[in-house]
Amino acid sequence: MPDKFIAFQHAIESYEIPEIFNYPFYYEPSPIAKLAAIQLQDYLTHQQDWKHNFGFDPDDESLAIGKMFGVLVVKKPNGEIGFLAAFSGKLADSNHHQYFVPPVFDMLAEDGFFKQEEAVLNALNTKIEEIELDKDFLDALDKLKQLKMQANDEIFAGRDQVKQAQKRRKTLRTEASKILSSEEYETLMEGQREESLRMQYFQKVLEKEWLDKITLKEKEIEPGQELIARLKSERKERSQQLQDQLFDQYKFLNANQKWKSLKQIFKEELNLPIPAAAGECAAPKLLHYAFKHSLQPIALAEFWWGRPPKSEVRRHGEFYPACRSKCEPILGHMLQGLQVEENPMLKNPAEGKQLEIIYEDDALMVINKPAEFLSVPGKHISDSVQKRITALHPGAVLVHRLDQSTSGIILVAKTKVAHTQLQAQFIKRTVTKRYIALLNGIVSFKEGLIDLPLRVDLDNRPRQMVCYQYGKPAKTKFEVIKIINGQTRISFFPITGRTHQLRVHAAHPSGLGTPIVGDDLYGQKSNRLHLHAAYLEFTHPNSKERVSFQVESPF
Repeated sequence: MPDKFIAFQHAIESYEIPEIFNYPFYYEPSPIAKLAAIQLQDYLTHQQDWKHNFGFDPDDESLAIGKMFGVLVVKKPNGEIGFLAAFSGKLADSNHHQYFVPPVFDMLAEDGFFKQEEAVLNALNTKIEEIELDKDFLDALDKLKQLKMQANDEIFAGRDQVKQAQKRRKTLRTEASKILSSEEYETLMEGQREESLRMQYFQKVLEKEWLDKITLKEKEIEPGQELIARLKSERKERSQQLQDQLFDQYKFLNANQKWKSLKQIFKEELNLPIPAAAGECAAPKLLHYAFKHSLQPIALAEFWWGRPPKSEVRRHGEFYPACRSKCEPILGHMLQGLQVEENPMLKNPAEGKQLEIIYEDDALMVINKPAEFLSVPGKHISDSVQKRITALHPGAVLVHRLDQSTSGIILVAKTKVAHTQLQAQFIKRTVTKRYIALLNGIVSFKEGLIDLPLRVDLDNRPRQMVCYQYGKPAKTKFEVIKIINGQTRISFFPITGRTHQLRVHAAHPSGLGTPIVGDDLYGQKSNRLHLHAAYLEFTHPNSKERVSFQVESPF
């Protein structure tokens, strides 16, 4: 029996065993996968073999790092069902722990090439640092800096004197031309030419003297600078070689018992840069170990454990799909030969649903969009509000959008003039919008303003994350309507209109810290996302009167 195979502590006879492996990038964990996760979480809570600061202990002053963990329910050749466990990255500064599958490649092995080459790179860093911090070298650099500053001051002072002399001569010529004879004026001009040439000559001599001094001083530090440049060039070349070697060593086995490296998967086949830490996530570790030890994968589940990152929405103990930027290309190879659920993102969510037109005139349409209905055509699915209204009115175009999962009012312009005028109102923020949401928790504030800048999570599109460095401004006003059975019914008034703005502002700890009910990206999946665009007010492009529309929330 593989030493990482974990038997279930509870009887599983009553659990249905999935016949098809779950699609890892959008799924609801099966009951047996949840059972495995509960057993792993119990182990994490009570184990004493290692210590990692997940952020639970307020007295622990070390860096708190929450982590993604994964379980893979598997079947042995003899039919016995158990599960494997894994963590993403390192845990307690180690790649190996008794309860978990090993990494696909252990770059932390003391006798491995990575550690050996890392020691060489560290030695190069130390040598570079020693030279850059050498007292004589620093003194020489400082003297060169002071010399250049002094040269700059004197050269520009000399140039200024030349310019001032030119102005004086010009003034003198103007006045002299009025009172001197032509012979006297020519004598004056000859003297001025000689003065000009003399000043230019001495200015050139001054600049040449300073250039010689600076060149001499630069030659003193040139050996040190050349050595630093050579060492940095060697470090860069060795780092690149080490990275390429590392990418070749990360080789993944798939269900067909075929191997592929990170380099083959990302660079050669997809022509993509290899993301940092690719291959270190829980899902590739679990599947690789299963295929290597003839274990049949049955179901996968991954969950977050510990304090959430400051920028992302991660909740302790909740399940999340595999990351897309790092894992999707890898798992695309690893799942070949395994029967996997169809990608639900390829299914048309609007099939069988109808758009309700609540108002229409010559200039515009106001539509009540159902939940799980695209506003505009997507990458794989064309059915959308835009496509359907175009079928009715070829020139019609959406003025704004709602998330696929959000229901409610969406505004359509039927003419170019109407579109331009209506869109300008959205840009100038003269449109009044109100959303109704049901939050999975209690909000203690009656009202307030959430101001959290957002940008896309590059590793997990289309998820958004809070980012004060690169995020775009995102502001939302809110008013609590009432508390019902531990849930909060709330009104949102978005000032800006960023992707997933209300969802992130509700779920993020720096926002309300309470996700919207049914939010499958930032909370827990339910029958639907309980977010509805209930009210829209704007100036009609023809009548110039303020008009408003309201649709009660269906939840």
